[in-house]
Amino acid sequence: MGGLWWWIHARSVREVLETFAEVEVVDAPAAISQAEERHLEEIDIDASVMPPGLDELRATRDSQRGVPGFGALANRQVVYLRQNGDGDDPATYLMEIGRDGRRIRQVETNEDGVATKTDAEDWPFNPPLVDLFDPHLRDQEVDRDEFERAWVGAQRANGR
Repeated sequence: MGGLWWWIHARSVREVLETFAEVEVVDAPAAISQAEERHLEEIDIDASVMPPGLDELRATRDSQRGVPGFGALANRQVVYLRQNGDGDDPATYLMEIGRDGRRIRQVETNEDGVATKTDAEDWPFNPPLVDLFDPHLRDQEVDRDEFERAWVGAQRANGR
């Protein structure tokens, strides 16, 4: 859909994820070939000055690094989270998140208690990424059984 792209020279994928918040490291050969055609700006991860956008992602990560729970959910095969909406979106979301931070399945429960389940068949584009290094996610973790109970009890999106 969009986003900011850079070639980042680093010692490892994990170093990039620990240095910048809310990023995805693209390492699939086809995606790399596509990116090579874009003539992206090259950045060294140890540089003291970052381009606009990337500097904010590094500042966010710097502020998170010392918070308890930083990286606690990273490198798990699957993580289950509950996110409660706010005044603009009062729904509750139970999400199954893969190791790459992408949503696999989701159950959305509205204020009226109606629960709707969605998965890859329902999303026209890649689902949004969840930054599994974010220390605040640790408090949103739920167990698999809770997610599965909600999944079984929910209806399919669009009545399918």
